[in-house]
Formats: sequence, structure tokens, C-alpha cells
Amino acid sequence: MFPSIDRMRIHPLTGEFALPANETAFLVHQLPQTRALLGYTLVFCTLFYLAFSISDLAALGYGPDYLKLCAARAVVAATAGICAWLAYHRPITVEATRMAACVAETVALACFMVIAVRRPDEFHWHAMSLGIMLIVIYLYIPNSFANALVLACGATVVFLALSLKYGRLTMADDVTMVMLLVLANAFGALAARRFNQVSREEYQARVQLQHAAARDHLTGCFNRRYLHETLMRPGQVRTPDHGGMLTVVLCDIDHFKRINDTYGHASGDIVLRSFADLLRRMTRDGVDSVVRYGGEEFLAILPGTDLEGGIHLAERLRTRFADTSIVTADGTEHVRTTASFGVACTDLAAEGGNDVLRDLIAVADKLMYDAKRGGRDRVHARCACANDADGPRRAGLVNRR
Repeated sequence: MFPSIDRMRIHPLTGEFALPANETAFLVHQLPQTRALLGYTLVFCTLFYLAFSISDLAALGYGPDYLKLCAARAVVAATAGICAWLAYHRPITVEATRMAACVAETVALACFMVIAVRRPDEFHWHAMSLGIMLIVIYLYIPNSFANALVLACGATVVFLALSLKYGRLTMADDVTMVMLLVLANAFGALAARRFNQVSREEYQARVQLQHAAARDHLTGCFNRRYLHETLMRPGQVRTPDHGGMLTVVLCDIDHFKRINDTYGHASGDIVLRSFADLLRRMTRDGVDSVVRYGGEEFLAILPGTDLEGGIHLAERLRTRFADTSIVTADGTEHVRTTASFGVACTDLAAEGGNDVLRDLIAVADKLMYDAKRGGRDRVHARCACANDADGPRRAGLVNRR
């Protein structure tokens, strides 16, 4: 199933999808690239973090203070290395990637503060280093916008507090440092928002193309292409709670050609949309599948539904549609018509092979034409289980009341 196209709104402040369901679908789709980017960025940044121990040696000389800073950098390297290894070699979830990013960033920032305090005469250089680290946090280490903002702004506040306490800078240096760090945060946040928005717009366009390829443009139901290429693939139709029953309902609007000839094709389209809307409202969103099977034929695939449940749905739909008065395209007349139904059911646990759904649709198609020949506006049903002792016997037949 696809995320809701009409509700894929992007939040104006974060650049992320406003609806959590859409954001989760996007993050799951991007997870392989996210894991690769997280691992690569952590390794790359760790190498530079370790390389800057040369500056510790130049500033402090070899001694206890230098070794303490080397130990701090080693902690950062170990933490980032573990997180990178998890990203590369373990199928971690979206939440786990964000947790790994937050842990690695927090440890790196904490050790950076220790280094800054141990080298108090260089706070202006430390501010420049922190500005670069902030850009990395916002743009290169994958995380949520909120997490990145909290970590970056929190690190900035802590650093400025340490600078006021331990730094030996002039007032002009302090003001310049504050302005540069504020600029780094503002630029990083705006760039992160823009990056989030662009990546989600690309995903949104991809989903819209997939949606257009899978849906009938008139009714919004799935089309025959989606039925054959997706729903009929082995294992695609799954029953909820591991129930074994699968039922299909094939529907055909009666005398539809007469409606087109009498009221026009625009009115015929209104009848099709009305029937499709009624069928979608009566089925379970995210569980059942509604397909426009032909011109005026619709197919409902009902996982976890037995024959009685399929008959009940078909009867409700038959009576409701027969009672529906549909206004014609010009608004001058009302159209009333009926529909005929074929309902077929099988037990997936007892069936073998990959063509169970195809065979079940063929049975429902025959039953539906039996209903048409039997006088229309009625439901014909049958259990098509392989272990049915009577073979092709009609297990249930419901006629118009």
C-alpha cells in the first residue's frame, strides 16, 4: 500500500512530513541509504578527530595532559566505530540509527568540550572547530531535525559558557565568536531543512508516480495492472491474524450500457464512482483490496474473510446500491440501477500452488455471470476449497429478496 497522497504535507519548519505515518514510510524507504551514510560519516569524522591529536601534541607537548586528551579522542573513536559497525553490519531500525547518531554526536561533543578546557588559550580556534562540527551534525550525520537542533544548540550554549569561564578572550573576540556560532547554527538549520524538504519532495514524486501506475484514474481503485503485477504475486495477499480464509467478490453493474446510452458517458462515470466509493467504504482500509476489474466490473479481495462474510458484504452492497439515487451529470434526472455479484472463498492453508487468487477470481467470475443470467441484482456464492467433498458444488446461493 502507498502513503496517503492527499495528505503528504511537508512541515514548513522542519522539512519533514507533517503526518508521522508518511514520515515513517519515508524513513523506512531511505533506511539502507541512511545506514550507509551514517557509517561512512562516522568513520570519516573519526579519522579527522584522531588526526587532530597532532594539534594537542603541538599545544601541550608530550605529557600527562596530552595523554588525557588522547584518551578522550580514543573514547570518541571507539564510540563512533561501534556505531558505524552497527550501521554497516547489522539490520538496525530507523530508531536505532537515530540513537546511534545521537550517542556518537554526544560523546564527540563532550570530549570536544574537555579538549577546549584543557587548551584554554585557543578558544577562538575551538569556536571555528565547533562551527564545522555543527554543520556536520545538521547535514551529514542522519538524524531527525529536532534531535540535530537540540544537540547543536545545546553544544553551542555549553561551549559559550565554558568560554566565558575558562577563555582568555577580549570582548570583541567573545562577540565575534558568538556571532559566528549563531550563524553556523542558523545556516546549518536552514540547510538541513532544505535538504529534508528536497529529499521528501523526491520521495513524494516517486510515490505519486507509483500511485498513478497502480490506480484507476476515474474511481481511485487499484487497476488490473496492479492486480496482476502485485496482488497476484505469491505471498502478496496475507490474511490478518494468520487466518487461512480468502474471499473475493466480483461485482458487475447491471444494464450499464443502457445508462451510458440514455444519460451519457459523463453520467455513467458518476455511477462508476458512486459504486466504487460505496465498495471502498464497506471494505477494510489497509487489509482488503478493491480493484476496477473491467469497464463496470469491480473486484474486492478480502483476506481473512470466510464465505459468509463475503456474502454479507455483497448483500449489503447490493441493497445499498439498489437504494441509491444518483444525479446525472446535468443535474436534471436521477439514475437507479442494480448490481450482480459472484462470491468465491477458499482456505489458503489447504491450497497449494501460486495461482490461488487467479483461480478464485475465475470461480467468482463464473458465479457473477450465473447471477446475471439468473435475473441480475443477486448474489451467487461458492466455496472453492480443494477439500470440498462435492467439488464444484455451489456451497451458498443468495438470491434477491
